[in-house]
Amino acid sequence: MMAACAFLASAVPAPAQQLPKGLPIIRDAEIEQLLRDYTRPILHVAGLTQQNIHVIVINDRSFNAFVIDANHIFVNAGALMQSQTPNQMIGVLAHETGHIAGGHLMKMRAELANAQTAAIIGMLLGVGAIAAGAHSGQVGGNAGVAVLAPQSMVMHSVLAYARQQEEQADRAGVKFLTETGQSAKGMYDTFKRFADESLFATQTADPYLQNHPMPAERMAALTVIARTPYWNKLDPPELQLRHDLMRAKLYGFLDPPGSVLRRYPLSNTSLPARYARAISTYRHGELGDAIAQIDGLIRSEPNNPYFFELKGQALLEGGRPTEAIAPLRHAASLAPTPALIQVLLAEALIATQQPGLADEAIRDLQSALANDKDIADGYDYLAMAYGRKGDIPHADLASAQAAFTRGQWMTARQLALRAKTRFPVGAPGWVKADDIVSYKPPKPRPGL
Repeated sequence: MMAACAFLASAVPAPAQQLPKGLPIIRDAEIEQLLRDYTRPILHVAGLTQQNIHVIVINDRSFNAFVIDANHIFVNAGALMQSQTPNQMIGVLAHETGHIAGGHLMKMRAELANAQTAAIIGMLLGVGAIAAGAHSGQVGGNAGVAVLAPQSMVMHSVLAYARQQEEQADRAGVKFLTETGQSAKGMYDTFKRFADESLFATQTADPYLQNHPMPAERMAALTVIARTPYWNKLDPPELQLRHDLMRAKLYGFLDPPGSVLRRYPLSNTSLPARYARAISTYRHGELGDAIAQIDGLIRSEPNNPYFFELKGQALLEGGRPTEAIAPLRHAASLAPTPALIQVLLAEALIATQQPGLADEAIRDLQSALANDKDIADGYDYLAMAYGRKGDIPHADLASAQAAFTRGQWMTARQLALRAKTRFPVGAPGWVKADDIVSYKPPKPRPGL
């Protein structure tokens, strides 16, 4: 299931889990599993295995990746689509892991706090200088320099600190890649492309007003450290295929049909090309033709859970939910992390309008949400399934959890208050509802 959503907050009431509201997030079982496999060895050697770090995909076509806390790495869909090899993407993830391992966000906040203090002191000194000049009758055109100069110095100091952190993240990324027996060439090639593209724009730029090292300096440093013994090591063919399938999936979902056919013409009979065309056909063409193409994919890889998932999703969205159930059940049984597929299966079960399938939908949703509490749609379907059974207390609680996960605090509290009145005091449902009622949303922290 590939779905775009506004990812707001975790269902766990902990401020550390909060993310910026309204980010256009893409959720997809196949892509998220691949990114987990990319980051797992990197996080292990970085000593971050227990930190529960997730890679979040943003629906943005530009090439970008960043971190804003110690629990998430954000990657634009454009970065995944433009990376030609797994190693290129892994290099980017290793760099971002370097920021987390180095505690750069916490250190930058401390640096900003120090800078703000220095700026205030500088401004007060400047005001004092102006007052002294006015008292002596010597106020002139340079009187304001005392106010502006400290602010300029503070800005240069913060930017220099940011550049230093980027250099440290580069070095840490190369170290992590080397310790996991992977090449740093992908990281080097990616940053080299950026350097080449920005060469003209940075020729007249002030290097002291940049938050990243100047391209020539960065590449010079990477040239020295990136040529490890694994420089010429290639990605395994099976990993390259998964990477190509991931890119094809993104193009199939995000591009119009004409663009998909130009990128993956009919003459291209590779599995990724057929995947992209099948997705594009299901999204924009005739359902029967799409199912025929998807069945061809399944014949090529009968144990690929995401081909069965695609078939189920196409049938469900094509108004044939009963037929979608079997492939989705099979997809969930094959997938290593099936939470998103289980939610899609539950949606199909509910869409059949058969009351007898509500219990299966509830079981699937409870399993999915136990492993991934951030699927707001899962709580919506859980409320519907409980509603089908006439279980109003649990339906209200699930609706409250859906609103909570989306960051709709007032709605969540109102629904939870209603749910509390329907459960016996102290019952598990009452306790969960009370947690939502008692929750205090964290105040937003200023961005870096």
